[in-house]
Amino acid sequence: MKEIIYNYDYLKESDITEVVIRTKALIINNDNIILGNESSILQFPGGHLENYETFEACLKREIMEELDTEIKVGKLIDTIEYDYPTFHLSMDCFWCEIVKGELVLKEHEAARWQAREQLGEVEWLPADVTLIEKVGDEMGLL
Repeated sequence: MKEIIYNYDYLKESDITEVVIRTKALIINNDNIILGNESSILQFPGGHLENYETFEACLKREIMEELDTEIKVGKLIDTIEYDYPTFHLSMDCFWCEIVKGELVLKEHEAARWQAREQLGEVEWLPADVTLIEKVGDEMGLL
């Protein structure tokens, strides 16, 4: 069963007008994870599913569009369910590795490799906090 995190006590199911389904890639290279910078917010690359697209196909397409890089999608880390004030986010997050490419920025303002030991130093979006805890557990950081 998926855990739904409600960050607003007053939020009712009827208040949620939209469900956003996204997928994120945690691309590992020598104990570092790539982060993209969009609107001055660091986050993992990924995006929205298109009609009839699998999560894996979505990630491969999004990473090619955003970073001009081919990836191999690995194990599902977690599905994060999070209620923002005006929408519900459902986000599947996967371990990924680079198959081919040089991580060329095509959509992000900037990107950087973040050492796994320093993931806790990043100011994450609210929905990403739960993911970071899971990643820390799996990488032996917490």
